[in-house]
Amino acid sequence: MRHIPNAITVLRVLLIPVLAWLLMERNYAGAFAVFALAAASDFADGVIARRFQLVTEFGARLDPIADKLTMLVATVMLAVLGWVPEWLAAAIVLRDVVIVSGAVAYHMVVGRVDIAPTWLSKLNTALEFAVLTLVLADAASAADFRAVMPWLFVLVFCTVVASGLQYVWVWGRKARAHARGRG
Repeated sequence: MRHIPNAITVLRVLLIPVLAWLLMERNYAGAFAVFALAAASDFADGVIARRFQLVTEFGARLDPIADKLTMLVATVMLAVLGWVPEWLAAAIVLRDVVIVSGAVAYHMVVGRVDIAPTWLSKLNTALEFAVLTLVLADAASAADFRAVMPWLFVLVFCTVVASGLQYVWVWGRKARAHARGRG
């Protein structure tokens, strides 16, 4: 029982290449199903881990990596296939590059990095998952969301930029405070 949330997270990681392959094959119905399963399993592993106090350091580290890789693969592939605007895909990738680069720099200069997601980051992640799900549903001909997609793309872009700037601001302040504490 103790490892169930971790097993679900590992399964989600294993679904990433399946998602990429389905998208390369333009099997949008399959990709939609796999992406929906990944999103549902993300929710399930979190609920199980918290409810039954099965949170582990492994799961806490792998879960956000699984989320980011799933969304990164879906975003980039859908942009290449013309379903997501390239400017949005670029913003999403750039945000993640800035956060990872900042975390590495912080670790090298200051020390241990414990990045806890902010409410804005959680909102951004939820919106990205939701919009990518709608895009995949549309691509799979399960629904028609084309009329609202431009607005949703702009909304996601705004949360991507805002949450990226928030991380830069918060961790920049922490680094400056640490530097002042040493000097």
